[in-house]
Amino acid sequence: MSLNETRPRLVLLTFIPLAVAAALAGCKRPADDGTAPSAVQAPVAATASAEDDSGRPQATEPDTGADTFDVTSVPVSQETLGEFPYFTLPAGYKPQSRETHDYNRFPFWVGDRFEWVEGKLWASFIGTEAGKKMSQYEIARNLDAIIAGAGGVKVFEGQVPAQAVESLGNDVMVEYNTGLGNIAGRPSVVWLLRQPERNIWVYLNTYSAGGSLAIAESEAFVPTATLIPASELRQLLDDDGRISLQIHFATDKAEILPESQPQIDEVLQLLQQDPGLALSVDGHTDNTGSATHNRALSEARAQAVVAELNEGGVDASRLKAQGFGPDRPIADNATESGRAQNRRVELVKRG
Repeated sequence: MSLNETRPRLVLLTFIPLAVAAALAGCKRPADDGTAPSAVQAPVAATASAEDDSGRPQATEPDTGADTFDVTSVPVSQETLGEFPYFTLPAGYKPQSRETHDYNRFPFWVGDRFEWVEGKLWASFIGTEAGKKMSQYEIARNLDAIIAGAGGVKVFEGQVPAQAVESLGNDVMVEYNTGLGNIAGRPSVVWLLRQPERNIWVYLNTYSAGGSLAIAESEAFVPTATLIPASELRQLLDDDGRISLQIHFATDKAEILPESQPQIDEVLQLLQQDPGLALSVDGHTDNTGSATHNRALSEARAQAVVAELNEGGVDASRLKAQGFGPDRPIADNATESGRAQNRRVELVKRG
């Protein structure tokens, strides 16, 4: 396709649920992708017009009314979609080293932070057919039109700040290499398509000889854990010496979600009823993502639980926080149900 053409050619895949995979440019790039330039460019302003000169709709930016991006500011689309991963590249471009994950996570830059999206994930390097020259404008314009047609919006377009990229850490950059592309050296584009039961995120990054595309779909969370009262916690600790709790945290953070506060309160009641009880609070994750990152995250989450109990009046000497990341699974990480079981906080009786 020529850049002089006014009507972009769009190709729409059948649609499915997604979740995401990603990555960084300097790492695992196919040999025929060429070498990405390393210079950081100034941000590119996202277009706010609702249609281009051809009359086709373009993905507009969400109106947040504030500097902090709010996912809920994006209108919900009722458009019927097909199968995952929903979108494909325009004519002349081809995916390379594709990765598809039933459940993973991926960082999408939304202008003020990375929004970590968990769910289905598809990621790929972008190559070109023989004689085709890479054009981020051409690819982005195609995606703009097809995403806008489905009711989505452009969330960000420009250079992700160097400090933000550095905050991801080397482990994340390597783990999500395929999807992130040269996020440190080239501008990126992020779109969001909200639907009643899921959010679909699209990330694009290109350089002179190639690029990366990542698509993720987060589904509505359906809690399955039930509250374990203090009396039952006591019995389980007496019988087994440990108990697994499904305490929910914000994605990739140590922030305890409000829905888990009642369970924390039951643990607090248990400790108040038995002043001699000492516990190790052990955090665990599944094997999604970097093991090093997950160990640190699981320890931070265990510390968050301990902090809640300390605030409730439990002496710090009675509690010990530990994080084991993916190192001690209790179920098969090959299935989502298994991974859900492995993401847990354990109370272990001490002494």
